[in-house]
Amino acid sequence: MIRVLVVDDEALIRTGFQHILNAAGDIEVVAAVSGRQALAETGRLHPDVVLLDIRMPDVDGLTVLERLRALPSPPVVAMLTTFDTDEYVAAALRMGAAGFLLKDTDPEHLALQVRTLAADGVVLSPKVTSTVVDGYLAGRIRSSTAVDRLSAREREILVLLADGLSNGDIAARLYLGVGTVKDHVSAILTKLKVTGRVQAALVAERAGLLRGDR
Repeated sequence: MIRVLVVDDEALIRTGFQHILNAAGDIEVVAAVSGRQALAETGRLHPDVVLLDIRMPDVDGLTVLERLRALPSPPVVAMLTTFDTDEYVAAALRMGAAGFLLKDTDPEHLALQVRTLAADGVVLSPKVTSTVVDGYLAGRIRSSTAVDRLSAREREILVLLADGLSNGDIAARLYLGVGTVKDHVSAILTKLKVTGRVQAALVAERAGLLRGDR
C-alpha cells in the first residue's frame, strides 16, 4: 500500500484527491491537511509520497518542501499547482521536488502518477512549458549540447527515465539488468552535469527528446 499525504489549503481539492486516490486500491491517503499541519503529520504518519500545494496562504509551499526535504528520511514530494507556467515550479525542482502535477490532472492518470513517484520515478505534467523548463535550466549548459554527449542506449534510457519509469521498469522494458540500468543512469547524470532524475528529464524535454523528434 502506497501511503500518501495531501497538503492543500482548499478543502475541496483535498477531498477530491483523497476520494480519487483511495479508490485505486493500492493507495491510501493517510491524511489530507493544510500547509501548517504538513510537517507534523509527515512526522507522525510517515507517508511515502506527499502531494504539496505550491501556493498556500497560511504557509509557503516552498518553505514546507524545504522542511520536508530536511527530514532524516524524507518522503517523495511532488508539487501541486494550478498554473503550468508557475514560476515557483523551477525553484521547487531545484529544491528536490520529484516533479509537479496540475490540479486538473485527469483522475485516471492521478493514481498512475503516484505509483510512479513511489517507485522513485519522475512526474512532470504533460503541460510542461518552455517557461518552466527554461527557468529550471537557467545558467546550465545547453540541453542540445549535453544530449549530444550521450550514446544511443543512454538516450533511450533517458527518454524512459523522463517518461517516469523506475530503474526496474526500464530494465524490464529493455531486457537489461537493473544494475546495468543504474550504471547507465549514473553515466547520464554525469554527462548531463545534473544531480538527479528530474533534472535529467527536464534536459530531455528541452532538447526535444519527449516530443517525438528522437
